[in-house]
Amino acid sequence: MKVLQISAIRAIIVLVTGFLLVRYREETMTWMTITVGILFLLSGLVSCMVYYFEKEKVAKKTAKAEQQEGQQEGQQEGQQEEENLKSPSFPIAGVGSIALGIILAVMPNTFITWVVYILAALLILGAVNQFMNLARSRQYARVPAYMWLFPTVILAVAILLISKPIETAQLPLLVLGWAFMYYGVLEFILIIRMYLVRKSYEKAEEAKIVTGDKLVTDNIEDAEIVEE
Repeated sequence: MKVLQISAIRAIIVLVTGFLLVRYREETMTWMTITVGILFLLSGLVSCMVYYFEKEKVAKKTAKAEQQEGQQEGQQEGQQEEENLKSPSFPIAGVGSIALGIILAVMPNTFITWVVYILAALLILGAVNQFMNLARSRQYARVPAYMWLFPTVILAVAILLISKPIETAQLPLLVLGWAFMYYGVLEFILIIRMYLVRKSYEKAEEAKIVTGDKLVTDNIEDAEIVEE
């Protein structure tokens, strides 16, 4: 029964998760974007902190080497040590991560909208390019009608992205939520079936006949007693 209980708990969790993704997909997408922004912000801060401590470490070693310069030989050694102590490179990627993290955390919906607009613009450029290539190809050979269908679909998708950017960005979460709920319902059906099969098996095991063998049938109540 423990296996069935674990399966039931898993099915409930999946069902609840799927329902939340479908019902609150906009909020889920917003908080996912904010979470990614916080992760970018933390990684950028760590990079900048490492750069600061490394720079301070190099500065202290350089100052110590300069204080120990006395003689000509010591001065040459100090110069060689100073050359070996190179300052760490400025964390450009860390600063970029901080900026991107702030944008994602403060303006998640605006960021998503602009990303969708950029993707839509790229799709429009691709569709226009395909239309132009097909138009040039007509000078040399006949272009089948279905070849015009592909750029038309791409252009339609781009227009949909521009008209409803947030709703379009929520589609993966919507599909994922329905898939989770379908999996949860299917898991419950399998659990009920396994429970009924196990009960039927236990009932058959409890049914005994005179010879001591196990009776397989469930209709023993309908059997008639024949007296000799």
